[in-house]
Amino acid sequence: MSAIKKLLNVTKSSSARRAFSQAALPREEVYRIAQEVHAQLWDPAKEPGIALPDYDGMTPDLQEYLTPSGPAGYTKPARKVRPTKIADSALDLVGNTPLIRMDRMAKYLGIKAEILGKCEYYSAGGSVKDRIGLRMIEEQERAGLLKPGDTLIEPTSGNTGVGLCLAAALKGYNVIITLPQKMSGEKVNMMKSLGALILRTPTEASWNDTNSHLFLAMRLKAKIPRSHVLDQYLNKGNPLAHYENTAEEIIEQCDGHVPHAVLTAGTGGTITGVAAKLKEKTNTKVCGVDPAGSILALPETLNSEGIGVPYHVEGIGYDFIPTVLKRDIADVWYKSHDAESFAYARALIRHEGVMIGGSCGSAMWGVHKYVKDNNLGEGDRVVVLFPDASRNYMSKFLCDDWMTQNGFSTDPLPSTGMNV
Repeated sequence: MSAIKKLLNVTKSSSARRAFSQAALPREEVYRIAQEVHAQLWDPAKEPGIALPDYDGMTPDLQEYLTPSGPAGYTKPARKVRPTKIADSALDLVGNTPLIRMDRMAKYLGIKAEILGKCEYYSAGGSVKDRIGLRMIEEQERAGLLKPGDTLIEPTSGNTGVGLCLAAALKGYNVIITLPQKMSGEKVNMMKSLGALILRTPTEASWNDTNSHLFLAMRLKAKIPRSHVLDQYLNKGNPLAHYENTAEEIIEQCDGHVPHAVLTAGTGGTITGVAAKLKEKTNTKVCGVDPAGSILALPETLNSEGIGVPYHVEGIGYDFIPTVLKRDIADVWYKSHDAESFAYARALIRHEGVMIGGSCGSAMWGVHKYVKDNNLGEGDRVVVLFPDASRNYMSKFLCDDWMTQNGFSTDPLPSTGMNV
């Protein structure tokens, strides 16, 4: 069995059972240990054996889950439906988000095609990542590998952290989030309020740098008893949450008519899971959007622009290929830029009243370009997924001072259709 398959097919191993023989440490002690580790540079002599997974895109083992039957022995959990009256907890309100016509934005852009926005900010924690935060925990629970008092450690750009902290707060787990410095303070404050410890790492540290948020997570796991790195970059619960739920919602909401879909890519779990089910059931053409400076797009030549140059938009793009991303599942990839992303996001808020984040602007820019490139008009339909809420960015792209200080125009789409 491959190393990746061992991580994906979590079982009740003897080592896992032995882990539960250890007493869970009080939260204060767990966080004290974590802060001590964070304060020291990694010393391989004192902390031997720390290594990152070998991320290199989708594996055959994970691909098996994104099929109608799934691998042998896998039982798909029942889909959850949003309560119409009284919910038992906030977790009942994860997912099952609305699909909204973007007619006003389409008119503003001169688009004749029907644009439908899947608005993930209506989820309990405000983003599409609520789905995977809950699903990754549930996968571990189904396998018997988590008990209340355990510690969850996750390297994240923020939204997965919020979703994970929300679920953990209600289920009784400690959470430590390792997070690059560039991520917004709103996300940090929300996770802190949910009880998490936040440890920041340098924005400029590449994914495999010993100062990165991923490497720090592995160091913490080695030091803290009964701790788990769920790892959204390779956890099967990431694409499965979208293959079994998000995509099914879209298909039902569209009565099976989903000819075109546009999605951004971060870890890649959303685009991979959604696209796999849409192609399986509706033969959808899928457009992926990846920011300049990231390397997720295909063909590889697209990624030559902006390599090594930081970008401001959050939650999308990476400098490695996560295991949960099947890059060729998109029929076409576009490379977005900060200026367009923020301009389209601000225009969406202004014209549609949707409380969305900056990467949603990247997605909407991708819709505009895709519609123009494919000459889509009346009778055509494009579904676009808006990943998160404006709540996380009040001090960034929604703030005129921040926009000006970073060289961006404060006018929504100062020239309609910029760079499409």
